Amino acid sequence: MVQICALIATAILGSLAIFQVALIAGAPLGHLAWGGQHRVLPRNLRIGSAVSLALYGVFAYVALARTGLAGPLISGPFTDVSAWVLTAYFAVGGVMNGISRSKPERLTMTPVALVLALLYLVLSLS
Repeated sequence: MVQICALIATAILGSLAIFQVALIAGAPLGHLAWGGQHRVLPRNLRIGSAVSLALYGVFAYVALARTGLAGPLISGPFTDVSAWVLTAYFAVGGVMNGISRSKPERLTMTPVALVLALLYLVLSLS
């Protein structure tokens, strides 16, 4: 069950990474991210999307490492603490997306963040 949670979290993060690549490339999907104020993201938010890509990789590694599905590049205590930090991060993200002025962002990203929070909670408790 825990490994399935890690794989689902990784798949969601992979989907978000593809979404961020589309934003960086200028896709008119900005209403779904970064507060939803821009249809096409300006340069500074595209840089933020690029940073998100790197972070998603780390987040996915933490999920996989917690369950033994990834090699031990980083020590167990790091992934233990990181899983709890990411649980809180995604819970806060769910709240922040939930209060977004952008209705499309609220409707799409709020559930995504909350599902990730639940998945990382399961991983943290394992």
